[in-house]
Amino acid sequence: MMLPLLLASASFDWFDYRGADPVDRAVQVRPSEYRNPILQGFYPDPSITRVGDDYYLVHSTFSYFPGIPVWHSRDLVTWRQIGNAIDRPDQLDFKNLGLSRGVFAPAIQHHAGTFYILNTCVDCGDNFLVTASNPAGPWSDPIWLPDLRGAIDPSLFVDADGSAWIVNNGPPEGTPRYEGHRAIWIQRFDLKTNKTFGPRKVLVDGGVDPASKPIWIEGPHLIAKDGWYYLICAEGGTAINHSQVVLRSRRPDGPFTPGPNPILTQRDLPADRPYPVTSAGHADFVQTPDGKWWASFLAVRPYAGDFYNTGRETFLLPVDWSGEWPRILPAKTPIPLALARPNLPRDTRPAPPTSGAFGYREEFDAAKLGPEWLMMRNPRESWYTLAGGALTLKPRAVGLGDNGNPSFLARRQQHTNATVTTRVRFDAAKGRAGLAALQNDDHWFAIAVATTPKGRVVRLIARGGEQEPKAGRIVAEAPAPGTAPIELRGEAAGSTYRFAWRTAGAWRTLGPAQDGTLLSTAKAGGFVGAVFGVFAEDR
Repeated sequence: MMLPLLLASASFDWFDYRGADPVDRAVQVRPSEYRNPILQGFYPDPSITRVGDDYYLVHSTFSYFPGIPVWHSRDLVTWRQIGNAIDRPDQLDFKNLGLSRGVFAPAIQHHAGTFYILNTCVDCGDNFLVTASNPAGPWSDPIWLPDLRGAIDPSLFVDADGSAWIVNNGPPEGTPRYEGHRAIWIQRFDLKTNKTFGPRKVLVDGGVDPASKPIWIEGPHLIAKDGWYYLICAEGGTAINHSQVVLRSRRPDGPFTPGPNPILTQRDLPADRPYPVTSAGHADFVQTPDGKWWASFLAVRPYAGDFYNTGRETFLLPVDWSGEWPRILPAKTPIPLALARPNLPRDTRPAPPTSGAFGYREEFDAAKLGPEWLMMRNPRESWYTLAGGALTLKPRAVGLGDNGNPSFLARRQQHTNATVTTRVRFDAAKGRAGLAALQNDDHWFAIAVATTPKGRVVRLIARGGEQEPKAGRIVAEAPAPGTAPIELRGEAAGSTYRFAWRTAGAWRTLGPAQDGTLLSTAKAGGFVGAVFGVFAEDR
């Protein structure tokens, strides 16, 4: 007798991540030192602020939800994620946007007991700010800034006299002279009404050397020091020509004069150097109580050429202000991967590791998921539960390749070499559930349990571009009779990904090794990094 098609849920008993890169063994870190990057994996566009003895950091998350992670530290090295500024589905609507749209380059600032995050929701509402009295949240609903329409990367500067200003990257006045021609603008801001007012003014047209046609000046921050106003910006685009530049003025609204530039880049180094770090820029500065300055910034760690799957990561370096101008690194100097810790009391509270070789195991035994878990875009319905020591997903019609909000929960790939395992209980007459490695809707691998007319199988599925079916193509398949839970494994080793499964005993490799450059920014495009996660689909 045929049974009716039943849509069963998929339950995952745990999620285990282990990562270690060759550089972790090659670069020894002494107890008095810290390791770069300080936050590995997809943590781009860092912005930092200090309140007393506490430091807070935020990042871009684009069309992932929850968005804009908020981190806390007391020593600039040990970081804990304390929340997300965008954690309610009705704060922003990411619609069906590509994963590299949404929230770009948040900037955090504190003034008079209020935390401010300024941001841009690209293709989903333009520029806004959210506020909170506690950086762990809750954060307000977005307060929109219509005068900044068409701009990105807004940041707030509050002067010693209480006057406030917003600086941002926007189109130049008139017609752009070339591709990538942008400008840095400034406008007054009312801290009582949370509104901009007065005229907008161009501070930088094109970049620090307009005659060279510089591209994509962005990420501006204003800093007051010793009677000067320093404007630091990223310039050169987000790839290997990325850099950080500086200008200064006696007034916050200019005119600004460029200094010796760039103050940070890696574009002037040989490509064949060992353990390269590239694409450095988009910095923000913070001052410690001893008067020293530090820069948080993004950079990438390619495993070959310009291939990297871990996205843009957060680094930390001291700022040399021994002269009149700040400098993060001299020319032709590689970013150090280990260096002396800031002169701050060590933060000894327990914290999940974020740098070097590390692993973690999620047992799904808490009342809610931790703030580091991500989904693609805003949820429109409830489709997961935590109960009985398991994460249970509802298979739904929307899948990994559908530019929607699939039943998919993920965490960042934080090492070039990483192994992820999970155990799934899924015995349904319809649908599939398993483990995915994903860079965006068009570029992913998945190893999944599914049911066919011939019985239960384990399948390796891949999607390598928008020209391929949204459901992916079947790469390999193996019978998995019975109803026992199945363990699934994904392994990343630079440009190679492998997948395996077992019900008991030894692991069984499924399919040939896969070309992991499919998940790289160089091939997939965009601004995000790869994630590993669990999913369930009704297909």
